[in-house]
Amino acid sequence: MKQAALPGEVAFEQVYRSCYARLVGQLFLVTTDHAEAEEAVQEAFTRLWAQWPKLRHYDNPEAWTRRVALNIAVSRWRRRTRGVQLSAAHDLAAGPGPEGSDLVVALRALPVKQRQALVLHHVAGLPVAEVAAEMSARPGTVKSWLSRGRAALARLVQDKEATSS
Repeated sequence: MKQAALPGEVAFEQVYRSCYARLVGQLFLVTTDHAEAEEAVQEAFTRLWAQWPKLRHYDNPEAWTRRVALNIAVSRWRRRTRGVQLSAAHDLAAGPGPEGSDLVVALRALPVKQRQALVLHHVAGLPVAEVAAEMSARPGTVKSWLSRGRAALARLVQDKEATSS
């Protein structure tokens, strides 16, 4: 006989089901690696569960989970890339599929802060003030990251179109 879930477990499951896929999608655009995005989001949910008695009363547990997942992804990225230069040849060698798409290849070329700001603002739909809060930055800094990131993406798309003509 199956044991009935406790109210806290039900609430956690609802948060998990309602935002897991969305968070993985957002983190994928930041990490440009689907497996890495899933791992970061899963680890963030593990941490959310560990603190669920306190965090279940938050107005927006999804925002807390996204922030933790972004921090996890950035920490892992820094460990992997410390002292290593990513080459354009690696990006060009990406295989077909979402991880080799033009957008993902272009996103890989951006600094991680610009990538995060673009995803939080344009994909997650957060206003600049909320992006600033999630990234522990000033709104003016976020606006700068957004402007530079959009400009860099536009250049990369133009370059891609010019080379494929």
